[in-house]
Amino acid sequence: MPAGFFERRSIAARLLLFGALWTVLVLLLGGLALSQVYRRTSERAFDERLQVYLTDIVADLAGPEPLDDKSLGTLGEPRFDLPLSGWYWQVTRVDPEGKGEMRASKSLFGSRLPPLAELGAPAREGGAREAYYDGVDGRRLRAVERVIDLGEGERFLVAVAAPADAIEADIRSFEIVVAATFLTLALVLGLTTLLQVRYGLRPLVRLRRAVGAVRRGEAERIAGTFPHDIAPLAGELNLLIDSNREILERARTQVGNLAHALKTPLSVILNEADVRDDALAAKVREQALVMRDQVNYYLERARAAALAGTLGTVTEVQPAVAGLVRALERIYERRGLSLALEVAPGLRFRGERQDLEDMVGNLADNACKWAAGRVRIGASAVPDSEPPVMLIVVDDDGPGLGEAERQAAVQRGRRLDESKPGSGLGLAIVSELAGLYGGALELGVAPEGGLRASLRLPRI
Repeated sequence: MPAGFFERRSIAARLLLFGALWTVLVLLLGGLALSQVYRRTSERAFDERLQVYLTDIVADLAGPEPLDDKSLGTLGEPRFDLPLSGWYWQVTRVDPEGKGEMRASKSLFGSRLPPLAELGAPAREGGAREAYYDGVDGRRLRAVERVIDLGEGERFLVAVAAPADAIEADIRSFEIVVAATFLTLALVLGLTTLLQVRYGLRPLVRLRRAVGAVRRGEAERIAGTFPHDIAPLAGELNLLIDSNREILERARTQVGNLAHALKTPLSVILNEADVRDDALAAKVREQALVMRDQVNYYLERARAAALAGTLGTVTEVQPAVAGLVRALERIYERRGLSLALEVAPGLRFRGERQDLEDMVGNLADNACKWAAGRVRIGASAVPDSEPPVMLIVVDDDGPGLGEAERQAAVQRGRRLDESKPGSGLGLAIVSELAGLYGGALELGVAPEGGLRASLRLPRI
């Protein structure tokens, strides 16, 4: 797995992933343990069955007749008489001199069972041994044997063997049942874990939605009841929102105080300069006007910077822009301009109303100054944008601007035509404000041949 794989996953994904891994691991180990236990149990039951046959043979050996006269039967199992059936018994006399005679079932068909000691099978208490080995026909056999001492020097090695297929088939059947059961259990546990995770993380989902509502301006604070381990986080977020609003109010107050403190002395200077009509007075008047424009620009920029990051500030676009259009229609009534407005229903700007009015108002006022007769203002949402963005377009049918002029128009203090009133700060302020909100201003050519101003701003 790549580094940081788990760090990039959500809390729900981590819980589900680790829950699934532990569930699979525990069930797998449990299944293997059960399979081994069942295998030993099956082998023990099979060995006990073989021991029953071995006990019957020992009982026959302990009878009064000599081994040569004994007739050892089928032990209740006809397969001991079928050649190479896999069911075998064998009795071998153990001679201290290394010699001995052997009796075997008919199923061995002249073959012999190897001593389990030669195969490395360990002896248990009482000298009994059990082992697997391949029989004369290649079939896997399970065999048990025991040394029987009948006294007076008579010792016999008795062995009974049978096919191990029955054990393996029984174990396979058990493993299939266990696998199906554990698979069903894993699915149930996975579904249970999923439900637990969804239920357990529901307060975090509600908290996220509450924060989103504050950001979109649908609520002023995070409301609702949360568990005791999440409630402190909600409280801290509310304190942060309150602190943000307090900082904003202080910034507004300080900006207003600074504007009042600077504009009053500048007005006095301009009034005094207007009284005199010499070169010094003209120079003072010129520089005082420049200072006033610069103060207005930087105060506006400072105010916008303070407001741009405010949580929960949302503005309806339609009423804000409609009010601007009505004001511009009155201002330019004598020129007979036609102002058309098209705003998508429900469009909302994620920011302060005053900032939206300043940006659209500057663009619309600039279009009205240069338009020959028509100005069109349109606002719509940009589809499939992330984060959500809206586009405000202001077109006019005026002379327009060349590419070089369009680039110079957004520079602070640049006026392309001194015959028109203004300080040259309008488009620069719009560009600055849009940038503070993460948007942008682009100038192009309108369909009517005039200037097109395209303003991209964040929306809800």
